[in-house]
Amino acid sequence: MAIIEIIPAIDILGGRCVRLLKGDYQQQTVYGSDPLVIARRWAEEGAPRLHIVDLGGALEGYPEQLELIGDICRAVEIPTQVGGGIRTLEHAQSVLEAGADRVIIGTTAIENPELAAAMFETLGDQAVLGLDARDGQAATQGWQATTAHNYLSVAQAAEQWGAKRIIFTNIDLDGTLSGTQVEPIRALLQAVSIPVIASGGVSRLEDLQALNALSKEGLEGVIVGKALYERRFTIRDALKTFRA
Repeated sequence: MAIIEIIPAIDILGGRCVRLLKGDYQQQTVYGSDPLVIARRWAEEGAPRLHIVDLGGALEGYPEQLELIGDICRAVEIPTQVGGGIRTLEHAQSVLEAGADRVIIGTTAIENPELAAAMFETLGDQAVLGLDARDGQAATQGWQATTAHNYLSVAQAAEQWGAKRIIFTNIDLDGTLSGTQVEPIRALLQAVSIPVIASGGVSRLEDLQALNALSKEGLEGVIVGKALYERRFTIRDALKTFRA
């Protein structure tokens, strides 16, 4: 069985590393004033890549933290995937030029499908569909708006447009440490033929083991945030579990 990637999340707001509860900007916990220190920590623990989100950019509709993102990319030797406010091809290219390996396209895939399709075509493997769902419906605008689009239909459409990979976040679980829900992820894996990275709710090693069982169905990785910051387990712990 393949082993999923364990990808630490670094969510940036006001230059600090924070975690939100279910995407609520009014319920945030600050975990560090220097995201570079945190990025280096995760890299040293053995993370294969980093997941960086510009939370302010997600709200404003353009990348706010390009300089800091570039600093993080230069501070570690592992690849990064970056989201938050990437609404145009120019936004995407500026983030890639800052050093990101992948850019995440979310809101644009819902609000401007033709532009999203052009971005997927132009950027190829460097563009990832960011599919964020609340109660099964796709969310946009930094998770502040919930649409009438079912997340599975969005995923299938994006695959037809040329998306090569999906990052799926279950907003109802994000930041809750309540455990993962396997079935929505399995439904997505059955709906598309491209790799999926899952996010939301991971609280313990058993959650990672349950998700790793989906690797044979196309689950490529899992993004972990609060559980790592709260030291519920370490990346080293997780890697040891998978090697056992």
